[in-house]
Amino acid sequence: MKFDCGGSAAVLGAAKTIAALAPEGVEAHFIVAACENMINDRAVVPSDVLTASNGKTIEIINTDAEGRLTLADALVYADKEVGCESIIELSTLTGAVMVSLGKEVCGIWTDDDDLAGDLADVSKVTGEKSWRMPLEKSYNKQLDSKIADLSNCGTRYGGAITAALFLQNFVNKKTPFAHIDIAGPVWDDSTGATGFGAKMVTEWVSRQGK
Repeated sequence: MKFDCGGSAAVLGAAKTIAALAPEGVEAHFIVAACENMINDRAVVPSDVLTASNGKTIEIINTDAEGRLTLADALVYADKEVGCESIIELSTLTGAVMVSLGKEVCGIWTDDDDLAGDLADVSKVTGEKSWRMPLEKSYNKQLDSKIADLSNCGTRYGGAITAALFLQNFVNKKTPFAHIDIAGPVWDDSTGATGFGAKMVTEWVSRQGK
């Protein structure tokens, strides 16, 4: 699980750094949706329907697409409970992003052009490479379900995009939100974890008070 926790590790690393830097004029909330990921009598199986904390029902199509289920509730919490003015989320969400961008570039999905521009500039400053990816709305059809509001997984085609589209169901459309899939650069096969994303989050948060 050292690879799979890469998103959470980046967020925690950024939280530690921001606490030390204490940038003026910034209130930042670092949320990690941590839970046990082990087979037991409460484990989900295909065709189960879960209800997210915003009331959306989710049909389980693929039990390996479990991370987005905890991310859904984390996003609802950040948006509704905390009331964040803008949200960025990092996760090692899909293998599909590595097929698209390789292992040195993360993918960014957002409908907010200003946020996309900020993150692109942050990427250049920190050296953590990123690329804005499309949020092709027609692919939402892949998440259709006959028994729930949506399913947790689409087809094998455009999997990184449908994962991003899934997460959009849990943030108010008026809230600037970016999903950042760091599955590629978060891990180096020869040396292990890279810490990718921590610098990006730190720099972005630090700029919010300026």
